[in-house]
Amino acid sequence: MERPVVLESHGQQMVGMLHLPQGKGPFPAVAIYHGFTGTKVEPHRLFVKMARALMAAGIAAVRFDFRGSGDSEGDFADMTVSGEIADAIRVLDFLEEHEAVDAQRLGVLGLSMGGAVAASVAGKDTRVKSLALWAAVAKFDVFETEEELLAQARKQGWVDLNGNMLKYSFYEDARQQKPLDWARRFSGTALIVHGDADPTVPVAHADLYYDALAGTKEKFIVPGADHTFNSQKWETAVIEKTAAWFGDTL
Repeated sequence: MERPVVLESHGQQMVGMLHLPQGKGPFPAVAIYHGFTGTKVEPHRLFVKMARALMAAGIAAVRFDFRGSGDSEGDFADMTVSGEIADAIRVLDFLEEHEAVDAQRLGVLGLSMGGAVAASVAGKDTRVKSLALWAAVAKFDVFETEEELLAQARKQGWVDLNGNMLKYSFYEDARQQKPLDWARRFSGTALIVHGDADPTVPVAHADLYYDALAGTKEKFIVPGADHTFNSQKWETAVIEKTAAWFGDTL
């Protein structure tokens, strides 16, 4: 079963999609967190396919748009990493409270900046049993490589990123975020997925997470793959590996 769901985070509406397997349950469940400027769908419907693969494996999944993204309330300009972490924890609340979900078997999956959010949530929230990181940001200095944009944001208080207005407060907040430190506090199981030709978040970030995580962990590097696994071969490999991982660890 797939149905739209709505919840509130910090006074604003968040819109998502819940995927429930056939049967009575309760089911293990995975919260799926999108990336910077992304949505609950992601390129080539990557998150839809992932959620359906989990559902077919007997695992519930939920995909939400963070506040200021997709169909959710708020403005992208006001988005911060700490705000998305708060939203992500609110999504775990939603799963814990759902009658069809086994609150003792919760996982989180994040892509790109959503991976940094997922790693932070896993370290902060003891409800997370299993973690999957896709092309995850380990250090936020990746957002400061374009010095001209950064200088513009600092000078005028905001910058235009392909039509998305981003305030300088995003950069100030991001500098305070330490997803690797939170990953070190997570004792559950973790899968780290990355393409070795990722032009956006270098594959070295996968190594940083692998070194930081203390529990049972695996690194799955996809040869030739880009940031969002933009081919059927790459996406199939990533989805199958991740579904099997959560099936074994939740």
